[in-house]
Amino acid sequence: MKFTLSWLKEHLDTDEPVEKIAETLTMIGLEVEHLEDKAKTLAPYTIAKVITAVQHPNADRLRVCMVDTGNGSTPIQVVCGAPNARDGLVSVFAPPGTYIPGKGITLGVGTIRGVESHGMLCSAAELEISEDHDGIIELPADAPIGKPYAEWAGLGDPVIEINLTPNRADATGVHGIARDLAAADMGKFKATTPKPIKGAFAAPAAARIEDAALCPGFALRLVRGVKNGPSPEWLQRRLTSIGLRPINALVDITNFMTFDRGRPLHVFDAAKVKGNLVVRRARTGETLTALDGKTYTLDETMCVIADDNGVESLAGIMGGEASGCGETTTDVLIESALWNEINIAQTGRKLGINSDARYRFERGVDPAFMVPGLELATKLVLDICGGEPSEIALAGKPYGDDRMIEFPIDEVKRLAGIDVGLPEIKRLLTHLGFMVAGQGPVVKIAVPSWRADVAGKADIVEEIVRIVGVDRVPLTPFDRGEAPRKPVLTPLQARTRRAKRALAARGLTEAVTWSFLSRTQAELFGGGKPELALANPIASDLSDMRPSLVPGLIAAAQANADRGFGDVALFEVGQVFLGDQPDQQLTAATGVRRAMASSKGFGRAWSGSWTVDAFDAKADALAVLAACGAPMQALQIVPLSEAKNAPQWLHPGRAATIQIGPQNVLGYFGELHPRTLDAMKADGPLVAFEVLLDRLPEPKARATRAKPPVELAAFQPVSRDFAFLADHAVKAADILRAAQNADKKLITDVTLFDVYDGKGIPEGKKSVAIAVTLQPREKTLTDQDIEAVAGKIVADVTKRTGSTLRE
Repeated sequence: MKFTLSWLKEHLDTDEPVEKIAETLTMIGLEVEHLEDKAKTLAPYTIAKVITAVQHPNADRLRVCMVDTGNGSTPIQVVCGAPNARDGLVSVFAPPGTYIPGKGITLGVGTIRGVESHGMLCSAAELEISEDHDGIIELPADAPIGKPYAEWAGLGDPVIEINLTPNRADATGVHGIARDLAAADMGKFKATTPKPIKGAFAAPAAARIEDAALCPGFALRLVRGVKNGPSPEWLQRRLTSIGLRPINALVDITNFMTFDRGRPLHVFDAAKVKGNLVVRRARTGETLTALDGKTYTLDETMCVIADDNGVESLAGIMGGEASGCGETTTDVLIESALWNEINIAQTGRKLGINSDARYRFERGVDPAFMVPGLELATKLVLDICGGEPSEIALAGKPYGDDRMIEFPIDEVKRLAGIDVGLPEIKRLLTHLGFMVAGQGPVVKIAVPSWRADVAGKADIVEEIVRIVGVDRVPLTPFDRGEAPRKPVLTPLQARTRRAKRALAARGLTEAVTWSFLSRTQAELFGGGKPELALANPIASDLSDMRPSLVPGLIAAAQANADRGFGDVALFEVGQVFLGDQPDQQLTAATGVRRAMASSKGFGRAWSGSWTVDAFDAKADALAVLAACGAPMQALQIVPLSEAKNAPQWLHPGRAATIQIGPQNVLGYFGELHPRTLDAMKADGPLVAFEVLLDRLPEPKARATRAKPPVELAAFQPVSRDFAFLADHAVKAADILRAAQNADKKLITDVTLFDVYDGKGIPEGKKSVAIAVTLQPREKTLTDQDIEAVAGKIVADVTKRTGSTLRE
């Protein structure tokens, strides 16, 4: 919402500086987003006259101008490239050191093609007062040389832009904003009520309303004999100051009413309307060519104003081109109506129309101002365009329902913690348009028609507090008691943060992708269920909720590759949807690596290059699980060919699942299946992993004795190597687990360092070599102690896996 200071002063008698007004607006809940004061921005610019303009000796399109800047100063030499630079031209001059907003540069004394230039003659685009950049500004010959341009041009009117919350429909007009500022002691509110205008002849037939739920009230007036043309200068300046383009007097009046009073109106060319107007639902397939020149296809959920010709206006959003007013218009129908807020919002969203009228109607306009707004618009039409008005034709209810709230005055203290006396409460609320009756402790408050957002006692407290000042609400610390603070984050939130940090530390870059996929992609990754299809997708290729984060990351990696960045490693932590039930919405930590984005080193290098493989994805997945507190000793890596319900989008021979037992699958990793790459139109090599953070077991809740952060043993560790002959079907992980369980207290680490099945190894067998670390804590181990543990390790491995110690 934009307005100028002078426009505000039409409704508020104030001498406060604009900076204080802007600060107060923010304090009372009407946040100022931008304050533009052209007088300050353009202060260095002055009016100057070109004495001579001669051809530049070294450039065909440049002229060397001698410029009179006034005040009896010596003419200044300026090199200018504008085609309209000529002798005697009065224009706008910027001296060296001036900031040029349209170019984002600060001027200096420069040399252009061998000729010095001491300033600049400016175009309107360079001053950002219009988009005209074809030449320098041309001013009247009698413009005062040397005078500040902004002062002469009347650009000293600051423009204020505020960001409205959806509940403040009353502040969509300058009139309502002035009321709030008056309540905050920024001046005196100029309350004006439009006087009824007596009609010279009978009213036209009232519009027929077919569905009162869509249109509670409708007012119509005919004005004959108008003369439409350019609007007066004051009205054009009002509109251009906030970025609107003046069109003609009738249209400009409706735009002015929209921003001045928050009351959108519409004018029909009466000669183009056939028969009586009817407010009804659109029929499926009907179309309307609107005032923006676009043709919209309508359906039965939309409310329209129609006549015998068909649809003439999209109710409350935009009028039709066919019945619009132009220079030949002589008779106009002025419409002022009330519309269903929800229907306006839904229609605008469906058709993608964001008009000023929709912005206000979907928030709710003042129902009691429907007829007064029509009277005020009629007065403006008569004053500017002339004509003869009819009586007003009404349909429906021209006002809203009365609302009364019983308000205990101590509610302000209870909810906000500040003491505000009854006289002050009455003063503030009265300035805001409320009526207060009673002497307490409970008073009755009548809510004004323009405050549809005020419905209860808490809303009244909010009105008082925002005007009194939120800074008066006392700081009240929470009583934390003696007990220690409870964790702020849930276990899942903590896992999410740890997973992100772990993956970022491994060199992956975080990405955020769509939560939606095409049906084909969803089915490819195990989704595509009917209950996960969107009822109203934003695009045809974003029709289903994603069952995995992998396809979005594949698409992001391929997009980078298409632009020359092939070695990418991306991760995302987000929601995946396996069904429409709450327990089927899971949080996944997922990553992809492409080309030479290996964990061992990115890209090509003299020291070696590594193409990504399944073990990169495995390492990423295990890093996430370790960071999130998964029981690493209990994890099982199961080849995809042996896993139940294994994902089909992974390569069957180069992928595996990570699980705890056969039922709890925590995630999976590996190379992408070639069929998956083809379907996703992606190039390999490409590996991926996905870990479902919800499936990690919760830590045990029973109390345990706290362990020191670092346990330093007093005795030297001992390392022993073992080589076992095992069947090809035996998993190395089973051998490691069996060795670890031989003596959990003494054995601190078991690692695999060699697998061999070549010469010297029997057919069907393989050699698996492991290193076992023993860490004594009570005494130094003797040879007999070490041999005893070694014997137990060999016995347990043989018993659990059938492997034998290699001789």
